[in-house]
Amino acid sequence: MDYGSVCSGIESVSVAVHPLGWTPAWFSEIEPFPSAVLAHRFPEVPNHGDMTLLPAKVLTGAIQAPSLLVGGTPCQAFSVAGMRAGLEDPRGKLTIKFVELADAIDHVRTARGDDECVVWWENVPGVLSDKGNAFGCFLGALVGESSALQPSGGRWTDAGCVYGPERTAAWRVLDAQYFGLAQRRRRVFVVASARRGFDPAAVLFESEGLRRDTPPRRGEGQDIAGSVTASLGRRGGTPDCGSTPGQLQPVTCMAHGQGGRDSRGQKPDADLQP
Repeated sequence: MDYGSVCSGIESVSVAVHPLGWTPAWFSEIEPFPSAVLAHRFPEVPNHGDMTLLPAKVLTGAIQAPSLLVGGTPCQAFSVAGMRAGLEDPRGKLTIKFVELADAIDHVRTARGDDECVVWWENVPGVLSDKGNAFGCFLGALVGESSALQPSGGRWTDAGCVYGPERTAAWRVLDAQYFGLAQRRRRVFVVASARRGFDPAAVLFESEGLRRDTPPRRGEGQDIAGSVTASLGRRGGTPDCGSTPGQLQPVTCMAHGQGGRDSRGQKPDADLQP
């Protein structure tokens, strides 16, 4: 699996996926310090800097159109610790530029007869409650809708999936404390693709009974927020997101099943394949 990484930082993604044999095609980082780290640790991987310039470079063949596009666009526009200007913040607008890059990659890949890329995006949970519906704008653009998606219950929940005219997308809030990190760190992850036979929901959701590590032990008197179930979103389980690719489902499918119907049977061990 080859991948392109935007907002690369010091490339924790590359550290995580190296044991899987995945190889970086290129990075995109503009800050001097992390760029220096990348040059030292990955001297053979080009750093193309400003991600807003990448769609044109992909379309002209100046850079590779990889199998996977991964990135966590700046969170400051959505974080509860910031001003929360959403898409009015230039950093927030990079979520839409991220979609433009995914579209450019797919255009090149399909023109040469390859499968579409898989998209892997990460951000703070605050994007789900952005007052300007930034997450709905991002999802709508990602799945190929002409306007922003609206959450069926008036708010975006911690997990779900949608089918659009261009891509299928699934999202889920996960907490790093249940993956061996001694820190509460909740993040929303989105996996999307137009690739036939690839199910983003099967990547992000697992069937009942499959759970990760328990959180690290804490001292007496420390509050342990939530539980393993809480880390899976407010509705655990495997989603039933419909079976009609190419159509946006009228109700956003949540992790407990469409319309409240409990569903099981989707394979939880799906793997990303080039």
